[in-house]
Amino acid sequence: MTELDNQTADFAHYLTVEQGLAANSVASYRQELHNFAQYLVPQQVTDFKKVDRLQIMAYLSQQTAAGKSRNSVIHAVSALRKFYRYLIQTHQLTENPMANVAAPKHAQHLPAVLTVAEVDRLLATPDTSNKYGIRDRAILEVMYATGLRVSELVHLKLADLHLEMGLIQTLGKGDKERIIPIGDVAADWIDRYLRQSRPVLLKQRTSPYLFLNAHGGGLSRQAIWQKIKHYVALADIQKDVTPHTLRHSFATHILENGADLRVVQELLGHADITTTQIYTHISKKRLRNVYDQYHPRA
Repeated sequence: MTELDNQTADFAHYLTVEQGLAANSVASYRQELHNFAQYLVPQQVTDFKKVDRLQIMAYLSQQTAAGKSRNSVIHAVSALRKFYRYLIQTHQLTENPMANVAAPKHAQHLPAVLTVAEVDRLLATPDTSNKYGIRDRAILEVMYATGLRVSELVHLKLADLHLEMGLIQTLGKGDKERIIPIGDVAADWIDRYLRQSRPVLLKQRTSPYLFLNAHGGGLSRQAIWQKIKHYVALADIQKDVTPHTLRHSFATHILENGADLRVVQELLGHADITTTQIYTHISKKRLRNVYDQYHPRA
């Protein structure tokens, strides 16, 4: 083994034993160091500790020129930062060559958003003549009416419902509680589910959770994902729709109808308004599409 290989193995051991990282994470970091070592060998560099900032910058530039994605380069920077921080902490190095190396910013991907017509089609898809269809219609209505994350939806409890006031409460990220208005349509479907479907699913058991599976237990995130994929296919919607798509659609549609950005931030439970601002880009894109479609001189 070369010295580069030995240093990589020592780092992997440190990540496993000292930091308790999962095997997949350790393998990922190890691969990044292996890639960097392959770049260094033709330059006759046999020790990671003898690398300077300019060599690292040249390596990252080469990765970009080779067609590596922005996220791949960001991951390489992250791995090298962690490795050189390890060398500093273990007193193998006194100066960190990664100190002034900036990672490229993550590309901002606009999430998929359904049109109002597509939402209507999706919500009307479950067969509400049976207990499962009533439940699934209520789930879809609640997701679109409130913008809940799927993790928040599956943990929604009966005690969180305040339908007489048109409100529900939820615990979001960081156990931050928020109160969300819920419209009459979604509230009516919850009421119908509570009367006609949930007691049958419960089978004389007890459960604090609102939405139940066929065995009377709480639904999983994966189950919600599968249901949405199923109904998207039935509705013949030609978009990559996930549970988060209904959240994106909720935010975009209320912004397009005049809601204040701060209100949307509060409804979504975003700690930082910059996270919410992505929806203004979606709205502007929608505005441009409508203009191009309907203005006679667009």
